Amino acid sequence: MKTAAESGELRRRLGVFDAVVIGLGSMIGAGIFAALAPAARAAGSGLLPGLAAAAVVAYCNATSSARLAARYPQSGGTYVYGRERLGEFWGYLAGWGFVVGKTASCAAMALTVGSYVWPAQAHAVAVAAVVALTAVNYTGVQKSAWLTRLIVGIVLAVLAVVVTVCLTGGAAETARLDVDADATLGGVLQAAGLLFFAFAGYARIATLGEEVRDPKRTIPRAIPIALGITLVVYTAVAVAALAVLGPDRLARTSAPLAEAVRAAGVPGLTPVVQVGAAVAALGSLLALILGVSRTTLAMARDRHLPNALAAVHPRFQVPHRAELAVGLVVALLAATTDVRGAIGFSSFGVLAYYAVANASAWTLTPEEGRPVRVVPVVGAVGCAVLAFSLPPASVLWGGAVLALGAAVYGIRRVITRT
Repeated sequence: MKTAAESGELRRRLGVFDAVVIGLGSMIGAGIFAALAPAARAAGSGLLPGLAAAAVVAYCNATSSARLAARYPQSGGTYVYGRERLGEFWGYLAGWGFVVGKTASCAAMALTVGSYVWPAQAHAVAVAAVVALTAVNYTGVQKSAWLTRLIVGIVLAVLAVVVTVCLTGGAAETARLDVDADATLGGVLQAAGLLFFAFAGYARIATLGEEVRDPKRTIPRAIPIALGITLVVYTAVAVAALAVLGPDRLARTSAPLAEAVRAAGVPGLTPVVQVGAAVAALGSLLALILGVSRTTLAMARDRHLPNALAAVHPRFQVPHRAELAVGLVVALLAATTDVRGAIGFSSFGVLAYYAVANASAWTLTPEEGRPVRVVPVVGAVGCAVLAFSLPPASVLWGGAVLALGAAVYGIRRVITRT
């Protein structure tokens, strides 16, 4: 009998707890330390309604993804679901948007680590972080899960300290939470689009579907648990920051949580927040590399990417060539460019990715575990609305990347036929 590696499959090692932790490591990342400010600039006093809208869309996407992942417990996530339910092109387009967009996000997150740890040598630290985490991933998904547990524990502890300090100090005022006339529908939707990506890490659980034990039971449990915990944490952090700073001051700061602890009268906690942000960025980077490499593996199996990337390590049972390729590309980007301000297309691409997931979930039958019909409808419509509510540059970049992917697909089809 062939081993999992010899058959090109990955070993199932992750239980519910590990899957939840990986989801938390993806969602409770550096975004919460920075995303509140641009969201407040867009929504003003409507920040909390924007967070609620993002949570609704995330819930629908998570439900659709969980049902599909239980049905198709393979590496690749929505790439696999789109291919199986809608056709090869839609799966390919979802996978293309995910791999290209999230590769840039990996580089951006690595540079975020560098900017917190050693600003003068941000590029060098970023490359070192990519090399170290790629090595961790290479030696097995279980080691990645252990490291993620440690990271999540540190980040949650830092956020708990921030919330406690802000809400128990004398600087907090409940009146700052009121929604005033400055909150417009367009602003709230744009804020929801910006905040949505703080929730999007639950896809990492789905993309690791081939490495989860008893996926039909584990994945549908792990995704909503991770999303629910994240929503509680984000709501507490947003309320604390708003109560201390108010929407105007929150919108003007580049480091909202550090500014919040200073405003609460505890400036000595600023270094703690900075350490938490650096650790959170490491957690996000670890989870991103995991997700991109697994989608790369799935696309390589279907020869949309070089088939050599579909190899599975005989000892560690991970897609080692895909991981090394992703790590190399991310390290090169982190060493030579600063993509932190130029990855709007990643946001657009992720929403397109989940729109395909919701459309795929719509085609499930009741016997296949189809969610309530309204869930994929709200999810798909929500993805479209939030995508086109993003800043125009993000929409243009995102559309261009997806168009390029469609062109590559068409050219490849023509070459194959001839």
